[in-house]
Amino acid sequence: MGYELRVVRESPIVLADLAKAVEATGFELRGSDEIVARYGDGAHAVGAWRGQVVGEPGSDWQVAQLLRLSAALGARLVGEDGEVYTLRDGVVEVLADGTATEIGKFDEMLGAGPAAWTP
Repeated sequence: MGYELRVVRESPIVLADLAKAVEATGFELRGSDEIVARYGDGAHAVGAWRGQVVGEPGSDWQVAQLLRLSAALGARLVGEDGEVYTLRDGVVEVLADGTATEIGKFDEMLGAGPAAWTP
């Protein structure tokens, strides 16, 4: 099991809100719980609905997609350890313990596609 990121907002996300955000941003809801985004000719899992949106990203592309979905829902993207993923001036940052760390340019992360991180 990978590291889990959660889409969190002040008021709970209901499935109807998720469905609207998914449709408006070009994601797809596969079945009743899998959220996918298209890249090239394929659809790739980004997250899942488990009473809230959760994802276990294996690539920067998936992190960027979760961040994009979070914004569409008016929510924050939060990691297991309480760090918050944000987008500032086109750069994805992780805020933890009062420190912001850049992890990449948003457009480049999306352009890289869903190829998995390598150890």
